[in-house]
Amino acid sequence: MRITFCRQRYFREPRVATSFIRKLTLTLLLTGTALPASADGLSGSYLAARQATYASDYETAARYYTRALARDPSNPLLLESAVLAYLSTGNLETALPVARKIVNDGLESQLAEMVVAAGWVKQGDYATLLDALANDDGIGHLVDGLITAWAHMGAGDMTQALEAFDSVAKEPGFSGFAAYHKALALASVGDYEGAEAIYANQENGAIQNTRRGIMALLEILSQLDRNEDAVAMMDEMFQGDLDPDLENARTRLAAGERLPFTHVRGATDGVAEVFFTLARALENEAAPDYVLLYSRIAQYLRPDHFEALLLSAGLLEQLGQYDLSTKAYKQVPQDHPSYHAAELGRAEALRRADKPEAAIEVLEQLARSHGDLSIVHSSLGDMLRQQRDFAGAVVAYNRALDLSSEKDRSRWFLYYARGIGHERMGDWGKSEADFRTALELNPEQPQVLNYLGYSLVEKQIKLDEALNMIERAVAAQPDSGYIVDSLGWVLYRLGRYDEAVDHMERAAELMPIDPVVNDHLGDVYWAVGRTLEAEFQWKRALSFVDEETAEEAKPDRIRRKLEVGLDVVLEEEGSDPLKVANDG
Repeated sequence: MRITFCRQRYFREPRVATSFIRKLTLTLLLTGTALPASADGLSGSYLAARQATYASDYETAARYYTRALARDPSNPLLLESAVLAYLSTGNLETALPVARKIVNDGLESQLAEMVVAAGWVKQGDYATLLDALANDDGIGHLVDGLITAWAHMGAGDMTQALEAFDSVAKEPGFSGFAAYHKALALASVGDYEGAEAIYANQENGAIQNTRRGIMALLEILSQLDRNEDAVAMMDEMFQGDLDPDLENARTRLAAGERLPFTHVRGATDGVAEVFFTLARALENEAAPDYVLLYSRIAQYLRPDHFEALLLSAGLLEQLGQYDLSTKAYKQVPQDHPSYHAAELGRAEALRRADKPEAAIEVLEQLARSHGDLSIVHSSLGDMLRQQRDFAGAVVAYNRALDLSSEKDRSRWFLYYARGIGHERMGDWGKSEADFRTALELNPEQPQVLNYLGYSLVEKQIKLDEALNMIERAVAAQPDSGYIVDSLGWVLYRLGRYDEAVDHMERAAELMPIDPVVNDHLGDVYWAVGRTLEAEFQWKRALSFVDEETAEEAKPDRIRRKLEVGLDVVLEEEGSDPLKVANDG
């Protein structure tokens, strides 16, 4: 049997718009594994399943592929597609017999072989796994080599395991992965000195670049009675920015408690860590549906691997599968240190599923159970602000600021967000103070510069300072339509209409269907005497107004401008008239 877990071409594959699943399905179709058109009811199930797969609706896809397989149980396309759907939903027990049939039928399928291998690991059948790996001429690549090493450990041969890790380390670019897993393997059998020596080797510094790698080292140091070194390392690495899990570890270390080594408890955990390691490595390079395959296998092999669970949930959220995502987040128990992270993720998935009330309820409950965490209150504030409950948002941001550390580099955002709440509630004094405090903490932050500068423009005060702020914001983010719009608008307010035109046109290019931007461009055109173009832009602006943008876009005012022109509207509002501009 040919095992090809993860060839180098996949590991280095850049992120592309077309998903792995779509490419896989297309490949199968091109290789002649099409469905027989005559099968009664088969085509309908297949087409429904394929459409669901394209939409990443894995539960629906799994249901229809199951129906199709009942009618044509040996069709290669159906078999592999079904494995994909089952694995993506996290149902590996259902995927296993289908994957075994693919392998037994002599069909080449990387996906099926991954699932079958995971089944052997779960059963502790390392001898069969090693036999399969020995027959593969591709051993030496990352996942193959790492799983071979852990399989030797599972079979009781530590010497062969260490040699296999060293073999992986010889592959270009793989030394850090091999070192990390070798250190975990040594620690899992009590050789903490050997594990720490690998960490201490500066050539293996990359293994400390992940949170999980650091957590493993903390436990290793604690087992060596070096709690003080562990605490000092935490303080240096995290600068006091600790989540509940890290805070708990630091408290226990400072109290002299010896932390047990829990990151890898044996070969099964080790193979789970291989799939999780690769999922993390692929996260920013491959399509999320492909990365999900690895994180799901890690979960299957180690159900208490909550980092893998959170990764799967986040990937499902990226894929728009919010129900599956929320189900995954809910699997984290309330007494686990990652519970707050899971609930924050669940709230965001609910929000993206257009269930804001449910999301707010999750965050409010979390504020009661984990009320000592600043991020819980800031997340609640963000959610309430998005729902235009500015008073509630300000209360949440107040609490978040009270709980945040003075060293917290994100405090600027809390002041910025609270400033928006105050501004929307009409309290400009508090709003301006918050914006300026945010700028003291992060002087060149373009969003703050733009919001404060634009607010000053709208109030027609401190226009020179507003121009300076917005110019700095544009320099930092020249392709932000909102910020470029602000620059054009402040120039308009200053009576520099000719200069405003280019910036407003650029903003309209960047945000062609934004009603406010089109309305502003219309005003600028009117100011330079291009009245027909102004009316055209105002009509465009009206066509883009919806419930979400109506308050800021002011459609009634736009209609009035179309009736009588901007000059009359300004006069009716008691505003200063436009200056005479030369349109060239």
